[in-house]
Amino acid sequence: MRTRTTPSRHGRQRGISLVEIMIGLVLGMLSVLVVLQVFQRSDAAKRAALGGDDAQNSGALALTQLQRDLRQGGHGVAAFPIMGCDITLPDGRTLAGLAPVTVNHPDIPAGDANTDTLVVVYGSSNGAPEGSRILLQPGAAVYSVAAPASFTVGDVVIASPATRPAPCGLRLTTVTNVVSPTPPNVTVASGVAGMANGRLYNLGATPRWMAYAVRGQQLTVCDMLANDCTAAAGLADPSVWVPVGNQIVSLRAQYGRDTTAPTMDAVVDVFDQDAPTTACAWMRVSAVRLAVVARSPQQANEAVTAAAPVWAGSADLPIDLSDLADWQQFRYRSFETLVPVRNMTWLQGTPGC
Repeated sequence: MRTRTTPSRHGRQRGISLVEIMIGLVLGMLSVLVVLQVFQRSDAAKRAALGGDDAQNSGALALTQLQRDLRQGGHGVAAFPIMGCDITLPDGRTLAGLAPVTVNHPDIPAGDANTDTLVVVYGSSNGAPEGSRILLQPGAAVYSVAAPASFTVGDVVIASPATRPAPCGLRLTTVTNVVSPTPPNVTVASGVAGMANGRLYNLGATPRWMAYAVRGQQLTVCDMLANDCTAAAGLADPSVWVPVGNQIVSLRAQYGRDTTAPTMDAVVDVFDQDAPTTACAWMRVSAVRLAVVARSPQQANEAVTAAAPVWAGSADLPIDLSDLADWQQFRYRSFETLVPVRNMTWLQGTPGC
């Protein structure tokens, strides 16, 4: 006889109740919220750190580029007889106002709103900055000079007459032949008559005539000897205005002037943006003060910058960034420097200046 086994009531398996399911969902949601908050704070901290680092790097690189050229500004061209003269190039273009550095050059289109432009000029020659005296002019394109050995074929030169012309307009040309020591002749591609007892200035084989501007929140540079930097059609062309610094939102610059009279003492007395109009006024510009402002590429969800950066040139007033959309939702780094203009200090004693 078989015995029937009846399952015990206490051995039955029971399922999860609705209340338990709801409690589990609530606990899971709280855990997800905590994780999301931690992730959000971590991401915000990362954005702040990386954004500040990006702006720091961009600004430092841009300032380095500017300083490298500014420290060379005036090499081979800082001489009273040619300072401030208009220079005609071999292709017929005229570059106004030869100077070591020009703030807001009249021929250069303005950059982004509330930014300045810079034009820096310097040569690459090892010759004397005061030029070589032109003893005679045997031909229209031949100059007999006191130091022919300081010129080589391919050098770029400027000849100036014994008396500075008014208005001052000179020509840039290239050396095609050198005879030394007898006769001490330098032949150029395009000469100008009436240069006897004047000076022949050697800018070397690779002179630089560089224009800087902030365009589209980038620091850009244009080689004025190779391109027409004054044309509006080329402003957006990266082969003409070459980007050399990203996320640069402001460039500000001022001349440092020695106003001591009657004899200059080689000490900067004032800073301003007033463009010199005479050679003597250019002689008094012995330094350039500038500021570069870079910003992070990442936009925050809220305002992270309460006030725009300031610099010494604005008397502690903030640099105007109001033309930038949502400018307070970005982080900024500002960089300032003071660069002496090369060769200008020892020219401070120019007679009559």
